[in-house]
Amino acid sequence: MSQFNYIQDLQNIITLDGELTKGPAPRWQKKLDISSAASTSFNASAMNTSRQKLSMSFTNSQAQTVPPGTLSGKTPSKKAGGSGSKTTPGKGGKGQSSSSAQKQQQPSGGDRFIPNRNTTDFDLGHFMVKQNEGKSKENEGSEGSGEEGGGTSGGASGSGSPKNAERMKMLAEAVKGCDISNRRILSYQTKAPAAPDGHMNPLKVVYSVKTPMSTKSGSRFIPNAPERILDAPDIINDYYLNLMDWSADNVVAVALGSSVYLWNAASGNIEVLYENEGSDHACALGWIQEGHILAVGTSTGTVELWDCEAMKRLRVMDGQSGRVGVLAWNSFIVCSGSRDGSIINHDVRSRDHNVATLRGHTQEVCGLKWSTDGKHLASGGNDNMVNVWSAANGAPHTTTTPLHAFNQHQAAVRALAWCPWQPHTLATGGGTADRCIKFWNVNNGQLINSVDTKSQVCGLLFSKNYKELISAHGYINNQLTIWKYPSMTRQVELLGHTGRVLQIAMSPDGSTVMSAGADETLRLWNCFTPDPLLTKKEKSATREKPSLLKQSIR
Repeated sequence: MSQFNYIQDLQNIITLDGELTKGPAPRWQKKLDISSAASTSFNASAMNTSRQKLSMSFTNSQAQTVPPGTLSGKTPSKKAGGSGSKTTPGKGGKGQSSSSAQKQQQPSGGDRFIPNRNTTDFDLGHFMVKQNEGKSKENEGSEGSGEEGGGTSGGASGSGSPKNAERMKMLAEAVKGCDISNRRILSYQTKAPAAPDGHMNPLKVVYSVKTPMSTKSGSRFIPNAPERILDAPDIINDYYLNLMDWSADNVVAVALGSSVYLWNAASGNIEVLYENEGSDHACALGWIQEGHILAVGTSTGTVELWDCEAMKRLRVMDGQSGRVGVLAWNSFIVCSGSRDGSIINHDVRSRDHNVATLRGHTQEVCGLKWSTDGKHLASGGNDNMVNVWSAANGAPHTTTTPLHAFNQHQAAVRALAWCPWQPHTLATGGGTADRCIKFWNVNNGQLINSVDTKSQVCGLLFSKNYKELISAHGYINNQLTIWKYPSMTRQVELLGHTGRVLQIAMSPDGSTVMSAGADETLRLWNCFTPDPLLTKKEKSATREKPSLLKQSIR
């Protein structure tokens, strides 16, 4: 046997898996023991105090049971209301709290929640598990033998009868102070503690149950700087004029002073359409929906038609005594609004161009817009009125009696926009004394919504690619605001103009908005870039042939 003991001792010496327990203590350990011998008692008392403080700070339920004025964090071994039953110290947890629990303590710092297992009552969990096992064995025994009391052996609850089971349930509730049927077996914490006062958490997932809106998909990037800035010297700073328009052929017409300029957005070429002599000037510009015909409203009360390819004037149409400040096309009908308060429907195919004269405003007409389906014409005036005119028996011109007359605005109404996906929805914007954007249902004449923008509304446009709305404003920030429709939540504000935004126009593809400001600049904002998937579909689709309306214009 001695040789086996020798081999075993030799293997123990060679083995390097475990810790060396035999042999003299190292030199560094001897010095450490000698130097720390004097402070052993002090360190021991300090460690005990720190442990007590830590247990009080991290165990919320224990800290709540400690009476005021005591420093000890120990939990009593016996609980009131029990019949001498003992429980494990420090594991009372949530079982000691009443139904009206106190508020949880706020974390001292940080924004991270670390769960604590001290809130789990292991004794209660063990009792509940054994109780469930006893019930399951009772059910199995009663099904096998047909007797009521079968299957009670081995169950920790010892419920040989329903009366005994009810007694054990009442005893458990008296000991724990709550209904144990609603308790969890494993519970780290009910919820994360409340954030301290003034704490700002950008993620908001630690202190909230629902997913924040910022993490949901659907958000897109909107550049807050203009893509290009063009000079617009001598542009007339007049709220009631409409001096810019963007054609379907990607050509922008702008009236600067006494001249009208054409800027090709694709090539960047600039041409002068014509230049007035004397004090006459253009007051309104409007492109036909398809083609290169431009209607120009003049300060003398006439409407001129210009062929921008041949750079020549086609005809002059009169009928109004005041300046023509706004134009709107619908097929071969062009409507002109004048300072005298009248609106004339001009048929550009006929020699007698005056088809209908509308007199629903008492002051200058500064806003005109046809609906996307061509069934309604909206007009806004300096008399704070908004009139809606219906088409006459499906014709592109309107009846002489307004369908609706809205008088809820408190200032001149120049900004008008029809919703592309809801042709019956009209958006209107008021001037400095009103500052509101209102939405109307022209089918029943009801006001849908009203939003106070806190500044003068100079223009409105609905996006073609998104369910959004862009508005142009004057004093005080001279900004462009993009709204989410129909919630009307602000998406972004585009700043840059030092003067009020006189007018806005949208590119044919709906991706770019051009703003003309009183600071004599034109700014292009790439704020409605379409979805790449939709762009591919549009490229694959065949383009419709342009209309032949230009051939019938006399």
